[in-house]
Amino acid sequence: MFPYLVAATAGLGLLAGLVVRLIDNRDFPDYGTAVWWAVVTLATVGYGDVVPHTGWGRVVGSVVIVVGVTLLSFLIAIVTSYFVSLQEDEKAAREQEQRERELVEDRELLQRIEQRLTAIEARLP
Repeated sequence: MFPYLVAATAGLGLLAGLVVRLIDNRDFPDYGTAVWWAVVTLATVGYGDVVPHTGWGRVVGSVVIVVGVTLLSFLIAIVTSYFVSLQEDEKAAREQEQRERELVEDRELLQRIEQRLTAIEARLP
């Protein structure tokens, strides 16, 4: 999932840069500046060194901001889910080891009981 999120973010940055360059070429004199603005806006940093001043430029900016916050939320959820999954896997492994130890202990106890019963039966007439 993470690679798709990175690819979507990169693609959106390039696309948003292109769109804002086309509709607001006064504030974004070249594609590089437009992509820079899109990436900074997607990352919710917003340096303010380059900003759209036209209505449509602001509309694109608003969409990029909302999508950036959403993508960051997904990223945080993915990372959190990964760590929770690791903890659950470790817990399951510890529980499995504990069950295996208990089985070994139970077998050993049963063997000792069987040996005692055998010794008792041997003493009976």
